[in-house]
Amino acid sequence: MTSAETTALGVHPTPAGARAAVVASHADAVHVCLLDDDGAGGWAERRVPLTRRPGGLWTGELPGVRAGQRYGLRVDGPWDPRAGLRHDPAKLLLDPHALAVEGELRWGPELFAHEVDGPQWLPRTGDPAAQRRSGLDSAGSVPVGVVVEAPVADQAARPRTPWSRTVVYEAHLRGLTQRHPDVPPELRGTWAGLAHPAVLEHLTRLGVTAVELLPVQAVGNEVSLARRGQANYWGYSTLSWFAPEPRYASAAARAAGPAAVLAEVRDAVAALHAAGLEVLLDVVYNHSCEGHAHDGPSLSLRGIDSAGYYRLDGSGRDVDSTGCGNSLDFGRPQCVRLAMDSLRHWVTAFGVDGFRFDLAPTLGRGLDGAYRPDAPLLLAMGADPVLSDVKLVSEPWDLGPDGWRTGDFPQPFAEWNDRFRDGAREFWLAVPGRASRGEPTGSGLGELALRLTGSADLFGGGPNDRGPMASVSFVTAHDGFTLADACAFDHKHNLANGEDNRDGTDSNRSWNHGMEGWPGEGGTAAGPLADLDDAHPVDPDELMVTALRRRSMRNLLATLVLSAGVPMITAGDELGRSQGGNNNPYCLDDETSWVDWHLAPWQEHLLETTRQLLALRAAHPVLHAEQPPRPARAAAVPGAPQLTWWDAEGGPMDPEDWQDPQNRTVQVHLGAAQTGGEDLLLVLAGDLDDGDLVLPPQAGVAGYRLLWDSAVERYPAGALGALDAVGTKVPVSALSTRLYRPVASPQDDADADEVEPAEGQTTAPSEPTTARR
Repeated sequence: MTSAETTALGVHPTPAGARAAVVASHADAVHVCLLDDDGAGGWAERRVPLTRRPGGLWTGELPGVRAGQRYGLRVDGPWDPRAGLRHDPAKLLLDPHALAVEGELRWGPELFAHEVDGPQWLPRTGDPAAQRRSGLDSAGSVPVGVVVEAPVADQAARPRTPWSRTVVYEAHLRGLTQRHPDVPPELRGTWAGLAHPAVLEHLTRLGVTAVELLPVQAVGNEVSLARRGQANYWGYSTLSWFAPEPRYASAAARAAGPAAVLAEVRDAVAALHAAGLEVLLDVVYNHSCEGHAHDGPSLSLRGIDSAGYYRLDGSGRDVDSTGCGNSLDFGRPQCVRLAMDSLRHWVTAFGVDGFRFDLAPTLGRGLDGAYRPDAPLLLAMGADPVLSDVKLVSEPWDLGPDGWRTGDFPQPFAEWNDRFRDGAREFWLAVPGRASRGEPTGSGLGELALRLTGSADLFGGGPNDRGPMASVSFVTAHDGFTLADACAFDHKHNLANGEDNRDGTDSNRSWNHGMEGWPGEGGTAAGPLADLDDAHPVDPDELMVTALRRRSMRNLLATLVLSAGVPMITAGDELGRSQGGNNNPYCLDDETSWVDWHLAPWQEHLLETTRQLLALRAAHPVLHAEQPPRPARAAAVPGAPQLTWWDAEGGPMDPEDWQDPQNRTVQVHLGAAQTGGEDLLLVLAGDLDDGDLVLPPQAGVAGYRLLWDSAVERYPAGALGALDAVGTKVPVSALSTRLYRPVASPQDDADADEVEPAEGQTTAPSEPTTARR
C-alpha cells in the first residue's frame, strides 16, 4: 500500500510495532519523533525518517513501538510565507490523525514558526511575507499524540430514532453536570458524569431523544484568548479531529492513560444508548485552532503543509470564511479525507449517532471559494456507507461570500433553521416589545405561520425537497441569549468576555418586558427571577414583569415543540437558566455557563411544562409528521397533516388578514386524517391585551377540550381544561398559546370529566397580564 487512497493515515499498531503515514505535499523531509520520559520532566526523542511516496504521502515502519508510545512529527521544507509555506523542523507537530493526545499548550515564543516579540508574542514584522523562521524548539510546550488501539463500539445498540420522533437537547458536556448535586464531584464535567443515572433520568423524563454535545474533540486555545489569560470553554477551536478532549474524562481515566480516556467516551455513549438516547457531536472541520498564518502558532497542519490544508490567497494570507483566522480548503483531497476519516472514526470507535457541522458552507467551498451543494465533501458524506447511517446536520451559514445557505444543503442533511428562531422571537418578543414602547411594528404572524408549518419555502419543492424533517428548529442555542435572558434583556451584557462588549450578536430579537435584567441583579429585593409568592416585599411592577416573562418563555417553548420539524432545546432552558445577559460566554468556564440544578418553585413548574409539551408532541402524530402540512381543501397526501386557518372570530383567514399589521391572533386546525391520531387546534394570541376568541365551527366538531394554555403557570400531570362548545366566545390572555383537542360530542370525549387545575391555577388568565409599561 503506497498511495494516500489505500494507506491508513496516522500511526497505527502492527504485529511488528507500528506503521506511520502522513500527507505533507510540500515537505522535503518528515520524521516521526518517538518520545520517552527523560527523567527530568522532558522528552527524549528517537527520530524515524519517513519515505516520500506519490501524492505527497510519507510512510514508514516503526519497529518495536507499542500502544502507549508518545510521539510527534517534525517536518522540514521551504520557508516561503508568500507562497504559504511555513515549514520549521524545530516545531514538534501533532499528527492530525492521532487517536489520542496528551499534554497541554504552554504559551511562549517557541509555539510560533515565525519570530515574535514581547509577552504578547506579536509578530516581529507586520508584513507576513517578510517574516522569518523562528527556529525555537517547541518540544515540551505542545500536546503530543499517543499510539492506541481504536475502541470498537456496538453499532447494534444505537437507538436509530427516526427524525420524526427526534427531539434534540444541545448541551455542553462539562457545563451540563458541573453543578449537578446528584453527580459525584469527581465525575462532574466528564463523560462519566454525563452517563450518571441522575442525568439520564432528567433527559429521559424530559422527553428528549438525542443529546447534541458542543465540541468534544481535542481543543487548542486561540492566541487571542491566551493573550488575555482566558480559555475557549465552548471548544470551537479544534486541535485534533480524532482524539477526545482529555479534560472531559474523569481523573481516574486520565490517570489510567489515554486508552482509558477513549474507553470512558465509548462507555458513556453506550450508557446513553441503553437509556434510548442518541448522541450527536458538534464538530468543527471548517477551521483549526492555529488561527491566522501570520499571527498564530504552528501546532499541526500549519507546520505539516500549510499551503495544502488551508485556503490561502496569492500572498500566502488566509482566506477566512469562518471569522476564526483560517479556513480549511475542501477543494483539496487531503482535507476531504481528513474529515471523512475523522467522522467514520467517531461512529465506529465510539458509536456516535450523528454530527452537527459548524459553519458548514465552508465545507462546501471549492478551490474557487464558492459554495456548492454538490461539493466533494458533502456528497461523500451522503454516499458513505458509515455516515449515511447517522444523522447529519449543517449550521448553514458562514462568513464567506454568499454565506447564508439555509435550505441549500443536499440530501441527507438536516439544517439548523435560523429563520424559525427569528420568526418565533420576532412574533413573541420583538414585535410586542416595540409595540409596548409605542414604536412602529408589523404583525409577524405570516412569518411565524410559515415557520410553524415546516418552512416549505426553505425545505419544500424542487429536486431538493426534504420536507419538515430537514428543519432543526430552535429558539435559542449555545450562542445567543438563553430562553430566560431573551425575555429579560434588550441588549447583550458581555463585558466579562474581555472584548468591551463588542463580541456576540446585536440582533437578538429579545424583549426585556419593560425592565432590563432579572430582579435582584441590580440589588433589588426580589432576587433573581423571583417567585410570585415570595414572602419578602417586592415591587408589584417587578412581579408583573417576571410573570409575563415566564409566559413568554412558555410561548416560545410551545411554538418550538408544537411546530412541524425537529425541535432543539438548549440545555437549561427547561429550567429557566440565565447567563446574566451574556449572549456569547464562549470563554467563561464558570457559573455563567454551567447549568444550575438548584431550582426555585417557578423553575420546577417550567420544567414540568416542558415535559408536558414534549409528551403532547410525542402523543400526537399530527405534530411530528414527516410530510409537510397541506391545506385541508387541497388533495390529501398520506402522512401529511391537513391545515385550516381561522381568525379570532372563528372565520376563515383571508389574504388581507395575513397582511394586516394589527392582526396578531390566529387559530390553526391540524387534521389527522392522513397521519393517524387526533385532530388538534392551536391558538396563537399575540395581542398585548386580554381578549376573546370564538372557537371555529367545523364539520363533525361539537366542542374543544383545552389541553394546554401558556397563561397557566402549571397544570398538574394529566389535567385538562374546560370543554367549550363550537362558536363559544372564550376569554384569552394577552400573549398566550393554547392547544385544544376537537371533540365530536361530549359523550365521545374520553376525558369528559374535567381535572381541575392545581390550587390557585385556572384555565383563565392566572397572572398579571398587562403588557404595557
